[in-house]
Amino acid sequence: MPPTAFPSGTKPPGESGGDRLVRFLLAGGSVRGAVVDGSRLVADMRRRHELGVLETVVLGRAFLGLALLSSGLKGEDRLALQIRCTGPIRGLSVEANASGEIRGFLEQVPIPVEGPLEDLDLRRFFGAGLLSVTRVIEGARRPFTGRVELAYGNLALDLAHYCLVSEQIPTAFNLSLPLDRDGTVPGAGGLMLQAMPEAIDRLLADLERIVADFPSLGERFARGEPPEAIVASAFAPWEPVVLDSRTVAFRCPCHRARIESLLHLLPISELKEMRDHGPFPIEIRCRNCNARYPFGREEIARIYGSRYPDN
Repeated sequence: MPPTAFPSGTKPPGESGGDRLVRFLLAGGSVRGAVVDGSRLVADMRRRHELGVLETVVLGRAFLGLALLSSGLKGEDRLALQIRCTGPIRGLSVEANASGEIRGFLEQVPIPVEGPLEDLDLRRFFGAGLLSVTRVIEGARRPFTGRVELAYGNLALDLAHYCLVSEQIPTAFNLSLPLDRDGTVPGAGGLMLQAMPEAIDRLLADLERIVADFPSLGERFARGEPPEAIVASAFAPWEPVVLDSRTVAFRCPCHRARIESLLHLLPISELKEMRDHGPFPIEIRCRNCNARYPFGREEIARIYGSRYPDN
C-alpha cells in the first residue's frame, strides 16, 4: 500500500520540535549526500512504542535510513520502507514525507531472543526476506515500488544494495545508534552518500571507506555537534557545499475521529459482537505510533446504530 498522507498543521502537544537533516554536495557535485541528527527522533520512537534495546536499534536504524532516503522528496511526495522477513523480527514498516515527518512500527514487539544478547549483529534476527521502498511522487499516476532480497541482515548495507540494484545509484550508508551502559541511546545519526554518473572510481572508493569507518555520529550528536560542522570537517578535501537543512521528527496523523471512521467500516457482524460482548472499554491502538483510543459501550452502540438503525 502507498504511504498514508500526513496532514499539515500544529504538532500535537508533547512532540519534540525535531532534529535536523542537512543535504550537501561533494567534489563539484559529483557526489550528493545527506546527514541527519536523529537523536530526538529515535528517543520519541522508543518512548511511544515502549521499546527495549534490541527493538530500538532495529526500528531506529530504519527511521534513520528512511530519513536519509527521503532527503530528496519535495511538495507532497512520500516514501515508505517495508521489510518482511523469516527471522524473529518478522518485519517493519516506516513512512516519511517531504516535511521530515516520520512514523513506523515493528511487526514483533518484543523481538524473541534466545539467551543473552551479546552483540547487535542483527543477521540472525532478520533471516531471509524482502526489502521494498515505495515512492509516491506528487502528480505521478501511480506509486513506484522497488524490491530486493535482504542480502546482509544489516540495514545500512541492505539499503545500499537496494539503491544500487533497484535505482542504479551507488550509495553508502552509516547508521549510528550507540548505547549507554544502561541501554539508553544518548544520540543517533545517519549519513548517506550517493555517486552521480561523473564520479570517478577512486573518489567512490575513498568515500565508501570514509563512510564505513566514520566516527560514531550518534556520539557526536550527543555532544551537540551540528550536522554542518561534521560535514565540513569530514569531507574538507572534497569541498562540501551545503544545499539546505530541514527538521525531522516523529509525527503520526492518527486521531480519534479517524480511528472511529475505521470502526464504521467493520463488518456489521463484528460491530454487533463488539456491542454485545465487549469487553469494554474496547481499546484501538495505532500501529504507527502506539497511541491508544478507548471506546465505551455507548460509543460502539452508536456506531453500530448508524450502520443498522433498526437493531
